[in-house]
Amino acid sequence: MPSPEYVPLYQWINGERLSGAGRETSPVINPFNGDLLGEMPHATDADLEAALQSSQRAFRQWRKTPAWERSAIILKAVELMRERFEQFVTILTLEVGKPLAEARMEMGLTIDSMIWAGEEAKRIYGRTVESRLPHGRAIISREPIGPVAAFAPWNVPALLTGRKIAAALAAGCSMIIKPSEETPGSCLLIAQAFADAGLPAGVLNVVLGDPAHISRTLISSPVIRKVSFTGPTPVGKELAALAAEQVTPVTMELGGHAPVIVCDDADIDAVVAASVPNKFFNAGASCIAPTRFYVQDAVHDAFVEKFTTATKAIRVGDGFDPATQMGPLANARRLAAMDRLIADALGHGAILATGGKRIGDDGFLFEPTVLLNVPEDAQIMNDEPFGPVAIISRFSDMDDAIEKANRLPFGLAAYAFTSNTTRAQTLSDELESGMVGINTYYFGMPEAPFGGVKQSGYGSENGTEGIDAYLVTKFTHQG
Repeated sequence: MPSPEYVPLYQWINGERLSGAGRETSPVINPFNGDLLGEMPHATDADLEAALQSSQRAFRQWRKTPAWERSAIILKAVELMRERFEQFVTILTLEVGKPLAEARMEMGLTIDSMIWAGEEAKRIYGRTVESRLPHGRAIISREPIGPVAAFAPWNVPALLTGRKIAAALAAGCSMIIKPSEETPGSCLLIAQAFADAGLPAGVLNVVLGDPAHISRTLISSPVIRKVSFTGPTPVGKELAALAAEQVTPVTMELGGHAPVIVCDDADIDAVVAASVPNKFFNAGASCIAPTRFYVQDAVHDAFVEKFTTATKAIRVGDGFDPATQMGPLANARRLAAMDRLIADALGHGAILATGGKRIGDDGFLFEPTVLLNVPEDAQIMNDEPFGPVAIISRFSDMDDAIEKANRLPFGLAAYAFTSNTTRAQTLSDELESGMVGINTYYFGMPEAPFGGVKQSGYGSENGTEGIDAYLVTKFTHQG
């Protein structure tokens, strides 16, 4: 039986709920215990066509809606989400398994990002330049790009849907969003908040179902003028290629494999205290999770001892238990990936300091894991683990550490810890990453851009850059 605490699942198209009647469905599972949460209906071809036509019609209206009105609707939706805060928290913990404290943190970040976008709607500016004609006027304006197709993953489903929706709507775009098939509930709750806030029908549509079919159908349509995707790099490459056929602009926030350089002048107790919660936040399922720790010789052994001790103390369990510090992995695929990557590392000569195996037989619980002396050719040093595994390696020479940190084709987040200002500046300059944290892991600022370089994607969410992604530039010259 479906969980009574869960939400009804449906397609949200042109302001109407379309349930599972006459549609294929698939189960949504609680990752802590494997229980059925609900049955998710899959969008049909007719549903997707209706969403496209609805989005195109609504865009013509929404783009002409004054910015202050757009802002008011977004901020009203935020107020409704605040009123329904604990319902969101419950759904996040049911769908992802994350502890209640992490679910509340995610909702706080979601609301902050949406407030930023709602306020920023009022500050979309153009400019004028001097014409070369005697009585000319030269105007550069910023206009909404058009209907958007957006795709979000399962790991932080409220934040990664909410900030896309709010930014696009603030810019004057309509959006069709496809949340993960494993975490559709929070996105539908956001859509309901916007509907209750007075968002016109069709400005926001939510479609559920098979990701490959939905992405091909939407991105191939001439209706779609912009694509926003957050997810793994291999999928991002496929979607970028599909969008290129229509010359459709894309924002790609893809995978990472974040290095952490710990220098011998760093405060090791402080670094460990910051690193362990950030590594195992969301059971390691974060694209900016610190993963490859390169620790300088003089402090390596102390760091390993303290980090391993703190890791062993993490309490893994039910996200609804206030004592739980780490919940389950999201699905059976992540369990299999952890087994494969850890076995490969050990086969290459790595040392297992702690963890390394599944907990129990129900759900997808996995031990927080620390690996030492992992060679660079092991799979886990090259493939994003996206799970609760920390890799600690030793380094002597700073240039060597930077080279190893930059070795991979990923460049989303990188971190370094040092008390030396010269070193800090060098590391900031030399690390090849869209985001660099010096003596901090904190990137959760809606006023600052979030995005990567290399195969971690292009374009940014949040900040003025996040709004700009949904705008085009028009030059008008009047003689």
